[in-house]
Amino acid sequence: MKNIAILTGGDSAERVISLQSGQVVQEHLPKDRYRSFQIDIQGGDWRERESGALIDKNDFSLRLNGETIRFDCAFAALHGSPLEDGKMQGYFDMIGLPYTCCNGYVSGLTMNKYHTKTVLAPLEVPLAPSVLLRRGEPVDTDRLLEMGLPLFVKPNTHGSSFGVTKVKTADALLPAIEAVWPYDKEALVEAFMPGREFANGALRVNGEIIAMPVTEIIPETEYFDFAAKYEGKSKEITPANLSPELEQQCRERTRMLYEVLNCRGVVRFDYILQGDTFYLLEGNSIPGISPASIVPQQARAHGWELGEFFALLVEESMR
Repeated sequence: MKNIAILTGGDSAERVISLQSGQVVQEHLPKDRYRSFQIDIQGGDWRERESGALIDKNDFSLRLNGETIRFDCAFAALHGSPLEDGKMQGYFDMIGLPYTCCNGYVSGLTMNKYHTKTVLAPLEVPLAPSVLLRRGEPVDTDRLLEMGLPLFVKPNTHGSSFGVTKVKTADALLPAIEAVWPYDKEALVEAFMPGREFANGALRVNGEIIAMPVTEIIPETEYFDFAAKYEGKSKEITPANLSPELEQQCRERTRMLYEVLNCRGVVRFDYILQGDTFYLLEGNSIPGISPASIVPQQARAHGWELGEFFALLVEESMR
């Protein structure tokens, strides 16, 4: 029986989503193979959720009911900081504890939308035009408006659509930028890409990168915002209604991105399809994993039950 620490909570606005994800993982991990504990990470306060017992940070062990529990794997169910941005992985590397997500460098890179674009642009990956802004620096609105309207303004290193605005008028641009600062020190202003939206998750199993079936996202809201992601305000079709050629193109691009970014665990890439070209929006190194989330939909379409899928991630991390 292996002991699994399910990392949940976190310090960002995505904490509420992480707590839900942690619960889903614990409910579905096969109980005949794993003994799991949700570990709530909040600042320097790391506790087992049910008992409130503190983690010993010297070796990430847990003292519970007179027993010292040492973990075989840390399961990444924490969206945002301090895991999805790569801060914790160096600690796990130092103590030799496997984890089910990308390493610190790759996590930090993929969390930073602008830096990801900078790395991928020389590889001729189709990307939406964008401009990075830093809090406190002057804003050249004329330069931004050269990309045309509407524009998307979003936190550069934050997820779950917190702080994102679709800007339709020039007057709305500066307020949209101001709306980013509670979440991030950097804002990404991105050209609007009309087209169909798709998502595709991938993971490595026995050395092979498997790109799962593609999902089309049809939001009831104006774009794939928080309500569309987490409150059922979107229609998600898995497998997507695509020609075999376009399906193959999307999955091949996902496998290529997973390889060149040196990803680990399950990673989801989001795209806009214009004509016959998939434009990359962003990568998610710890994507949503509630039963209704996109990656679990794709896992089931591939033929994996949720518990089997989570077990694959655990075993792969310890390989």
